[in-house]
Amino acid sequence: MSMSFIQNTKIVWVSIVLEAMPFLLLGVIISGLLQVFVSDETIARILPKHTLIGIVCASLLGLLFPLCECGMIPVVRRLIKKGMPVYSGIAFILAGPIINPIVIGATYTAFPFHPEIVWGRIIGGFLVAVLAASLFIRVSSKQLLKTYGTAGRPATLHASAAESVVHVHDHSHSHSHSHSHSHSHGALRAPSMGAKLKSAFLHSADELIHMLKYVLFGALMTALIQTGIGTAKLVSWSDFFAYQPLFMMAFAFVLSLCSNSDAFIAATFTSSFEPSALLAFLVFGPMLDIKNTFMLFSVFRARYVWMLIASVTILVLLLSLGYSIYEGVMI
Repeated sequence: MSMSFIQNTKIVWVSIVLEAMPFLLLGVIISGLLQVFVSDETIARILPKHTLIGIVCASLLGLLFPLCECGMIPVVRRLIKKGMPVYSGIAFILAGPIINPIVIGATYTAFPFHPEIVWGRIIGGFLVAVLAASLFIRVSSKQLLKTYGTAGRPATLHASAAESVVHVHDHSHSHSHSHSHSHSHGALRAPSMGAKLKSAFLHSADELIHMLKYVLFGALMTALIQTGIGTAKLVSWSDFFAYQPLFMMAFAFVLSLCSNSDAFIAATFTSSFEPSALLAFLVFGPMLDIKNTFMLFSVFRARYVWMLIASVTILVLLLSLGYSIYEGVMI
């Protein structure tokens, strides 16, 4: 293994991690704030009761919370634990990295003369998210979520938070005359803002420690593939794919680009690939790539992650096929 290979791998690895870190940090901070400042009852009250409306609203949450895919998973995990239906959480994970103001603006900037690509990404991402999330309607949070840390650090955090809220007196006294008695009483008091912020910080730190190792490992795998094979060689392999969109989906998975910047990479391939293949790249990449797949497996049970991967893959392929038919009709 040459020194140049190691050096180039380190450069690519660090660049991927640095690109992901701001969004991961934002995600775990929001997760910590949700844990402390938003009650389960509030989540239950504001969420739509109707299943389809809930999925649609969750698919559009990215307009209010413009998170990249790296920051999406810790936030959704926390929301599901607080009572958000699983199908709404899945819809948010899939659509959020596409349907948000930053990504929409970046896509329009990258394709100023191809508004059909911009609208295709927005509408296509929405449809894939809604349909894929619908498969999880009967899945409960207990079935979906892994229960990491219930006997470890998170339990300690909850205990420390509780200690800041409840102040317990315990005292006993006895007299010299033949009887004694003891009693204890707990006085509940509202925690101070400082205690709440401390608890939110501890929850965020715990979430970051858990998620960061998967981001680092996923970024390393991506760096090894990109450096070992090379982007140009990867593109040359497209000749072996009978269906270009399938190649571009695999290409997006390997590149693991941030959804805020992937449109600019896709724009460089406008002369080499069909619009349907570019659309598949722009929709599939933010939903599934190497690093966020590792994060999904760290939070959700493997059975449902594979179910999500299969459904998104099939739906994006159908989306690209539908776009090709639409192009043929319009021409």
